[in-house]
Amino acid sequence: MSTAGAAEATPLCDDGQQTLTMGRAARELELRTGEFELAAQLGEVRTVPARRDDRPGRAGQLGARRIPAGEILRLQAEAGFPDTLRERIRTVGTTEAAEVMGIGPGRFLRLTRAGCFGPARFYVNRYGAVVWLYLAAEVADFADREPDLMRGSIPAAMRVMLDGGQDWRGRQWRARRVAQLMGQTPDRWEKAAVIAAVLPPEEVASVAEDPLERSLLRGLRPTFASVITATPAARESFERVLTAEEFDEVLWYRVNLSRNLEAARRDEPARLRTPSARPPVSGRRQPPSFLNSPSWTTETSSLPSRS
Repeated sequence: MSTAGAAEATPLCDDGQQTLTMGRAARELELRTGEFELAAQLGEVRTVPARRDDRPGRAGQLGARRIPAGEILRLQAEAGFPDTLRERIRTVGTTEAAEVMGIGPGRFLRLTRAGCFGPARFYVNRYGAVVWLYLAAEVADFADREPDLMRGSIPAAMRVMLDGGQDWRGRQWRARRVAQLMGQTPDRWEKAAVIAAVLPPEEVASVAEDPLERSLLRGLRPTFASVITATPAARESFERVLTAEEFDEVLWYRVNLSRNLEAARRDEPARLRTPSARPPVSGRRQPPSFLNSPSWTTETSSLPSRS
């Protein structure tokens, strides 16, 4: 780590570790802002909560976390740095992903719409269309695991699902991002706020009937994605990606919101009266994996739940 980096590592997190800002850490790791953001989300770069006095008011924002100085040194010491790190977080669009898997773009699109693997991030183009990006390592791994899906007929169950218009790309991205954000905090109110963020407002209101609870959840709402939305069409597409729509997905998040709210009410009832008081967060949590997803193999004959 450079002398300048060491100088910026002076601020401490709650457990006393020396840490760097996200921006400084990205420069030390020779990553662009978007690359670093994804690396942090994927856990390739370990982050810790900033000191309570340093945190902005909203949970989940990029500036609310810092990078331990030791994490920078660990990554810099890896063989092939920074290319090996960049390769682990390299994203590809549909055409390049199909090339990685050795199949045509049409087949790749059917596989990802069927939920065989999920996108890691997205952007909205000038026409308001969502463009999904996938981890190159994940699509290559799937091709190695499921060679029979790379050729021949699509399984009958998958064909039925696709013919019915199902598209799991959005829900797979939401599941990944919800798990990432929930893995950053042990705080039940903050976990509930993450889940509430992907539910339509009327669904949140039916679970959190107390206006004070809904206000607290809105105040703790995390930042799910940094996406430029310069036009009304782009903003509409962005909001559609963030919001669960299918009956079974909405039901799943409702159940988990209810469970986390019950735990939050039990563990910290006074939080509603002091919404700005946030408990210290320490330690690294493994992201939960609680959203059901289709498991497509050549033997499968079951469909994911549909509304």
